[in-house]
Amino acid sequence: MIGKTISHYKILQKLGEGGMGVVYRAEDTKLKRTVALKFLPPELTRDPEAKERFIHEAQAASALDHPNVCTIYEIDETQDGQTFMAMACYEGQSLKEKIRKGPLKLQEAMDIAIQIAEGLQEAHEKRIVHRDIKSANVMITDKGQAKVMDFGLAKLADRTKLTKTGTTLGTAAYMSPEQTSGKKVDHRSDIWSLGVILYEMITGQLPFKGHYDQAVVYSIVNEEPEPMTGLRTGVPMELERIVNKALAKNRDERYQNVADMLVDLRGIKKGIEPRKTEGKIPEAKRPRIKYMYLFVTLIIILILTVLGKRFFFRGSTHTIDSIAVLPLVSLSNDPDQEYFVDGMTDALISELAQISALRVISRTSVMKFKETEKLIPEVAHELNVDALVEGTVLSSGNQIRITVQLIQASPEQHLWASDYVRDLKDIIQLQEEVARNIASEINVTVTQEEEVRLTSARQVNPEAYEAYIKGRSHWYKLTSQDLELALQYFELALEKDPDYALAYAGIAEVWIGFRIQGLAPSSEAWPKVKEAALKALELDDTLAEVQFMLAIVDLGEWDWRDSEKAFQRALELNPNYPDARAYYSQLLFMMRRPEEAMVQIEQAMELDPFNTLLRSIYAWDLIYAHRYDDAIDHLRETLRTAPDDWTALSTLRSVYHQKGMYEEALEIWKRSYDARDDQESEDALVRGYEEGGYSGALSSVAELLIERSRTTFVTPWQIGTLYTRAGKKDKALEWLEKAFEARDGNLIYLSVDPIFDYLRDDPRFQDLLRKMNLPVDEKE
Repeated sequence: MIGKTISHYKILQKLGEGGMGVVYRAEDTKLKRTVALKFLPPELTRDPEAKERFIHEAQAASALDHPNVCTIYEIDETQDGQTFMAMACYEGQSLKEKIRKGPLKLQEAMDIAIQIAEGLQEAHEKRIVHRDIKSANVMITDKGQAKVMDFGLAKLADRTKLTKTGTTLGTAAYMSPEQTSGKKVDHRSDIWSLGVILYEMITGQLPFKGHYDQAVVYSIVNEEPEPMTGLRTGVPMELERIVNKALAKNRDERYQNVADMLVDLRGIKKGIEPRKTEGKIPEAKRPRIKYMYLFVTLIIILILTVLGKRFFFRGSTHTIDSIAVLPLVSLSNDPDQEYFVDGMTDALISELAQISALRVISRTSVMKFKETEKLIPEVAHELNVDALVEGTVLSSGNQIRITVQLIQASPEQHLWASDYVRDLKDIIQLQEEVARNIASEINVTVTQEEEVRLTSARQVNPEAYEAYIKGRSHWYKLTSQDLELALQYFELALEKDPDYALAYAGIAEVWIGFRIQGLAPSSEAWPKVKEAALKALELDDTLAEVQFMLAIVDLGEWDWRDSEKAFQRALELNPNYPDARAYYSQLLFMMRRPEEAMVQIEQAMELDPFNTLLRSIYAWDLIYAHRYDDAIDHLRETLRTAPDDWTALSTLRSVYHQKGMYEEALEIWKRSYDARDDQESEDALVRGYEEGGYSGALSSVAELLIERSRTTFVTPWQIGTLYTRAGKKDKALEWLEKAFEARDGNLIYLSVDPIFDYLRDDPRFQDLLRKMNLPVDEKE
């Protein structure tokens, strides 16, 4: 054929040969351009059905005009009836040949995947399905442009016979599950194949392998590929999610169109693209620097060799003493699985938090970065940590699969990745194993007691665990409805496992929430808090959550000494427990130990910097320390990101009161009532101000609450503090006494809240302090 002229094409050289025939480079003598000629094998030319399909689909593909699709110029026949196709000829190599040299750089792989997807998008919009997308059918030009080849051609030469009566078009390793069974395929099969190619580019190997086609098909239908993050460090978890979604065995769970996949690919590519360096090295200086690096490298290798091989196997040579677990990503399309994955994030944080040598950011703050588009260094900077943990979770039946990776923030580098598959009943052991492996990787010291705790978890009933984490997910929202749901789920967990200590601790927390928010009187809530907390303690006194609940119970019982012991024990079990540190700080203020208190609250803020409740507690501690300006600045910063946070608003109105900024205080009072949709209280505030100024405004709201208390529960403490700020001394003491009789939990702040300063010399106030075992100043 070399040297012959067929039609107006002069054949120059043979480019390749395969089951679909022979491809030649040729010169178009009319247009003076180089083309590729592909000749259909003679046996297929003689097959009318194959020939008709070849012509029909080639005509369809030739209608595509896209830079990432190989251009088809025409179809013709030789004088002896041999069918051939003329197409564009590109200088370069196939993607398969490129991958043979090793996995591609992440940026390059993403760029190629996006180009392929863009070409497929053009085809799918014209209702053309390729059916044989594979790396061998993608040409990468010398300029780095991807060209999808053989569009619409049925690869009969690569067929795999799957049934006695049918054949399947395509190459086995790239075929979707529906394609392997000979079912009718649609554009989602091409999306599957693109997922295979992306996996292949990243790892250098195929996701589904076998020594023969039937083994490959079995793997495609029945097995899950090895996680890319386990095969190669530095693979973003979001990229793992994209590939897994493309490779969903049920096509209804895949990307439903390539456009959606393109959006995700482009998004992740932004995070992979290298940042431009601020100062480039001049070309003339590079050789000298290169040799300098070589010299230094040789010296380092020599030193490490002398010190011993063990240094080569350390997870990181950098000190990592702070870490954040970013919200794990669900690989399921089931929205109901989100609570489960969030629960796994919470649990992994709790396990790592037990390690005293490690500062671990709390759940509330890391949840701010769920589905964030921020880069790793940005997130690490905002959380003030050295490293981040990312991961994915896939729950199916009674099995769970979790893939995690550890990323150092500065300089950014992936230190470790691993994949775990366990039965759901072993979920606690799985969480502990992951925590131990992370601790080992960053070379953090784990004490003997901590090691025991990280290896001593019992199995958990899967249904009980599921109910518990659903309860936790609702508890964190702290609305009245969510607290009710949380209580129901915690009780369900106990039905499934009556010895589940954490579920009892959860019930105690719910009733504390009811009590604090005024949703239930102390006479109803407190016995339930106490009963649940003591039952949890009986079942497992080694849980920090249980010891924290015991500390709160002792606080409510006004047993300050035992409360402090429980707080200290909770922090021994979990040094990274911000809630325990925050409330312990308030106990320390009550015990007149302000320096120790500020240490505790500042550590709590480091552990959970974006938790608005803890930020308000910090503001209250600043108020107790009479640092009013600092408290105002801190609360204003909180309200910039959470303008309707009721706790922050109620704290700010208090500090304005202490500063004598009454007009500002009233404005915040209005905002706080708006936040709770309490128009009646706001109207009373305005009406009272018109009649009696600032004092009249607060007295008017107090009178409204007294009237309201006749039909619904209102905490006496709230009425007492309103009268206190209004300067109505007798009424204030009257309602504070009623709060004492009702065992109101807020009474513990009598000794430290400066709004009571003008009451402190009153014998009635001093009696209240003594009855609660609170310190009384000698001058009083």
